Amino acid sequence: MHELLAGADWERMELRDYYAEFEEIFWRINALGFWKLERRQTFKEPGYDSWEAFATGDWENSTAILEAGRSDMEGYHRRIAERGFSACRVRIVEEPISAYLQWELHALRVRDQSGGPIRVVGPERVACFETGGLLPEIYTLGSEVMYEAVYDEDGVLESVRRFADRDLILRCRRFIADLYADGEPLEAFFAREVAVLSPPTGQRC
Repeated sequence: MHELLAGADWERMELRDYYAEFEEIFWRINALGFWKLERRQTFKEPGYDSWEAFATGDWENSTAILEAGRSDMEGYHRRIAERGFSACRVRIVEEPISAYLQWELHALRVRDQSGGPIRVVGPERVACFETGGLLPEIYTLGSEVMYEAVYDEDGVLESVRRFADRDLILRCRRFIADLYADGEPLEAFFAREVAVLSPPTGQRC
């Protein structure tokens, strides 16, 4: 386990239980909000129609699906704003940008434009925290709970680790928020580094 979480108590959750709990807790988050850190450069997301199209090389359909979901994403983030909290993300991006990440940055751009702010951080910013391994994929829900996503060898979500220690949650929230403060707004990064890329031919590392 990464040193950021070293010594912390956690509970393994199967995905079915995790999804149900996440949905219930998410909509009662306090003003501390939702903060997510994404570190890995490639994943697989079976069951997500846009990713499925991307993985088979159908880039045009993949991005069309993302655009078709824009109104739902806007409604989702309006609901978040009405509840009085925010949902912020930090995406660490290595270059050259992987095919998966090229697709994900398109998906994240729709989210960002719909009211879910995202900032990009380069690996050099977190290198001092990764002497013993990559940072974990973590996300905090207020001060009540934090999850770490656990992936299998293929990069498919397998389970989550659940943390409930308030001090740990607040410390990790601050860690993510500090990275966010140093990050570049996604829209600017996208225009400079992603919009110029040729469409990928499918999933690759």
